[in-house]
Amino acid sequence: MKKIAVIGATGFVGSKIVKELSDRGYQVLAIARNTDNIAGQPNIKAVNADINDTGQLAEILKGSDAVISAFNSGWTNPNIYDDFIKGARSIEKAVEQSGVRRFITIGGAGSLYVADNLQLIDTPNFPAEYKAGAQAARDYLNEIKNNTILDWTFFSPAIEMHQGTSGKRKGIYRTALDTPVFDENHRSILSAEDVAVALVDEIEQNKHIRQRFTAAY
Repeated sequence: MKKIAVIGATGFVGSKIVKELSDRGYQVLAIARNTDNIAGQPNIKAVNADINDTGQLAEILKGSDAVISAFNSGWTNPNIYDDFIKGARSIEKAVEQSGVRRFITIGGAGSLYVADNLQLIDTPNFPAEYKAGAQAARDYLNEIKNNTILDWTFFSPAIEMHQGTSGKRKGIYRTALDTPVFDENHRSILSAEDVAVALVDEIEQNKHIRQRFTAAY
């Protein structure tokens, strides 16, 4: 049984990843600031941790076969940009120090290219309230591309991950690297449950080592 650590295990996406891993029989190390609501579940060991304490986090991660980070510094956080960059860097460094090589991290859809040299975040109608967080994720993607120590994967979710798809696990999706996956109605949609499916599949198949990829129906 593989042991997979999930950072941000109580969040909107992280909780779905924990469930998907547990349902597939993995041993899950669920890491969050407060894990009271997931303690005691089958195959799951819950650990409270501050992701900005790099040394402590590295010790917690030791012995894992892979790490999935669903860390989010909060869309309503006025300091989202700085907090995301700081947290993402700390997590990446902790994974390195832990000796774990396989690392998957989740960023935003804002850095996907919707036209030649035009990323979604730079389009006129991109929501202003999401811009700082999307910029942080884009900047971090450019940073992690330089990491030659970890077998990293950066996942950009579908553009409409939050739009009316919660609670639906279809178990199917299509992937791309740097451009959104659109359906027949030119919408990019994937439930958080199927984000979890895609990420656990990636743990099993290792199709996107040192690449960014995205998925949608």
